[in-house]
Amino acid sequence: MLEKLETFRNRFAVLEEKLSDPEVVADQKKFAKLHKEYKKITPIVKGFKDLSAILDQLGQAREMLREKDEEIREMARMEISELEEKKNEIESHLKKLLTPKDPEDELDILFEIRSGTGGDEAAIFAGDLYRMYTAFFDDMGWKYEILSFSEGSVGGYSRIVLEVKGEDVYGHLKYESGTHRVQRVPKTESQGRVHTSAATVAVLPIYEEDEIDLNKEDIRTDTFRSSGAGGQHVNKTESGVRMTHLPTGISVECTDSRSQIKNREIAMQRLFQKIQILQREKEQSSLAQKRRGLVGTGDRSGKIRTYNFPQNRMTDHRINLTLYNLDQIISGKLVDVIDALKIAENAERVESSGMKN
Repeated sequence: MLEKLETFRNRFAVLEEKLSDPEVVADQKKFAKLHKEYKKITPIVKGFKDLSAILDQLGQAREMLREKDEEIREMARMEISELEEKKNEIESHLKKLLTPKDPEDELDILFEIRSGTGGDEAAIFAGDLYRMYTAFFDDMGWKYEILSFSEGSVGGYSRIVLEVKGEDVYGHLKYESGTHRVQRVPKTESQGRVHTSAATVAVLPIYEEDEIDLNKEDIRTDTFRSSGAGGQHVNKTESGVRMTHLPTGISVECTDSRSQIKNREIAMQRLFQKIQILQREKEQSSLAQKRRGLVGTGDRSGKIRTYNFPQNRMTDHRINLTLYNLDQIISGKLVDVIDALKIAENAERVESSGMKN
């Protein structure tokens, strides 16, 4: 492990030098990419420094065991015991930091909430989800921007699309894709009966342009005049974008933004993801697909979670998790839920890789 840590320390020194280079600072895109890597390996380098210091102290304490004075040797034995405990803690922490993660976890995302079955109540619930998630984004220190939205007739949203940027955004939110169901007495219900409505969430990772490996000659791009919210502007300009991948026949459209350039970027992301999914389905066995289907597949047709307001209960159906603090969860306190999903996914990886036992 020490050799691996030494590699990170050397890389850290290189990054420090590059980040102080005026040419790199002037290139915002390059600077942001290097700074992200710098921030990622900083805790590893700090852990290595702490471990090196502990190892030096252990060496000195073991030298003291050679002293003739029994009192000094006893002090050395006590110090070695304490230092060994600290060493084990640091090593355990470093092992977690060095455990390979899905590289996609670090990506920023496009985040869509859409009302489903339930009419006006579904749109109101979509609005509740929007407030829940944006409160969580704020707690995580992430930045987000609304790209497009359509309001419901009595409140909430029929659809809202955001761009979310920050540290490990996709790694935290990839589990949220799917159908979210709510059970409560709607504001529009006069008899006090509990209704069931739904909204869907879709999480799309944003890849860097140089990470999208698609032959441009294989893609046909068409533009068209958007319709819907946006007034005269969208009807006068061809801001809508349709992309078709000719080898597979996969086609996507985007009218999320008033900007054709932005719509091209989003359409390319969606096209790339669809092609990736198609390739993965071909590569993976049916057993692997079943295992992967338990957590974080992004299948919008699958009911993943129920929010029961009368019982203050939230249930995540993929991992049979039930919590009775819905009032806190709906206010944005999602850490416990997401952590439980991460643990479940890691357990699946261990089982599928044959590492269990």
